[in-house]
Formats: sequence, C-alpha cells, structure tokens
Amino acid sequence: MISVQTFGGPTALFEYGGLRFLTDPTFDQPRSYVYPSRTTLVRLAPPKAGPETLGRVDAVLLSHDEHADNLDDAGRALLADVPLTLTTVSGAGRLGGRARGLAPWESVQVGDVTVTGVPAQHGPEGCEPITGDVTGFVLTGNDLPTVYVSGDNASLEIVERIAGRFGPVPTVILFAGAARTGLFDGALLTLDSEQAAEAARILGADQVVLVHHDSWAHFTEGRDVLVKAFTRAGLLDRLQLD
Repeated sequence: MISVQTFGGPTALFEYGGLRFLTDPTFDQPRSYVYPSRTTLVRLAPPKAGPETLGRVDAVLLSHDEHADNLDDAGRALLADVPLTLTTVSGAGRLGGRARGLAPWESVQVGDVTVTGVPAQHGPEGCEPITGDVTGFVLTGNDLPTVYVSGDNASLEIVERIAGRFGPVPTVILFAGAARTGLFDGALLTLDSEQAAEAARILGADQVVLVHHDSWAHFTEGRDVLVKAFTRAGLLDRLQLD
C-alpha cells in the first residue's frame, strides 16, 4: 500500500517512486461557480488543509481544467509552483506553462515513474462536447505497485479496458460521489457507490482511496452510502475514505 493524504473533493497527495503527486488541486473556501451552461457548482466545505501544508509537489495529475471542483482558483495558483502538470491535451493548451497533455494511452517518464494517460468519460456516452475532455492516469515503475487515478469517469466499460491493459491494479484512487447536475437530465457524471465498488473489484484492488464524494453540493452519494456499497461487495477492508 502507498501513503495517500486526502484534502476533500478530488484532491489527494501521495508518494510513489520517490516522487510526490497531487491530484486535482482544489483549495478554495466555500463559494459558488457559475458556468455559461447555467450550471452552478457550489463548494460547501473548506479543504481539510491549505496548500501551504503540502510540502514538495513534484507533479500534479489534473483530470481536467474546466470545472472548479477539479481545479479552482487556489489550485490554478498552485500550478505555477509545481514543476509539471499532466492533464488532457486540450487542457495543456489552455493552461500553458509547465502543463503537458497526454492523449489516451500516451506515457511520459517522470523520474523513475511511468505515467500513462488513460480514458475517462465525464457523463453518459457522447458527453464530451458538453463536459469536455477528461483523463485518468496509471502509474507504474520497476518493483512498484501499479496505481490508477480515475479522474472524473462514469464508465465501467472504460475501467474494464484499463484493467485489461494494466490489471491487477493494487492501489486505486477513485473519483466517486455520484456527481449530478442539470446536464443530461441528471445522469451520472462520476461513478456512483455501487459502481465504485464494482470498479475496485474489476481492477483487483487491495487499496481503494475514495475521493470526490464530499465538500460539493453536486455529489449525491457520500461516505455512508459508499461504506454500505463496499460492505455489500465484501470490500470494506480495502477502503480508505479519509
């Protein structure tokens, strides 16, 4: 197992291969964000700790840059101090600076760690023109356990494809929370709790760190529902929520 610290929402810090990786940095205080689509995202709770507590960050793994619940104002400011941000190809174009885009299944070497961009689907089939491009990540290295960071993904079929290429995956950081907004008639934008448990089973995970299920109003399934789902699946002993 690896050490993972969570900060609320999708933000987690973990050490792997001698490097420190941060997922989707969100450190704003509670507020609302209004989008041209008339969607409003509301942050309900502050982060568990501020960015000043992070220490060294070698790379940010950014699933996408277009939604504040994955990259907020404080998170954007943080990117300027990080040597490398890995994200979608389109996102790297918008962010510039030290951001590098990864196409699906494209890999980059970061120290002794290979980081591969993997597909993610942020809603129902065909959602991309509205929700934008999203990526997940798989991290591998010699004598290191494989790690999967899902990003905002609502597709178990994609999880099955990732498991087919990299499985079993001992450590998974799953974005859960059953996110829903007014888009797509309220269809899931991320995995719900039952799907998160099934994703962990598909991947053969021994350590499951669940993020992206608290601190925001559009997350519809939180800690209690997740615990029940993993209990029913017989996977509660693999679960890390805090």
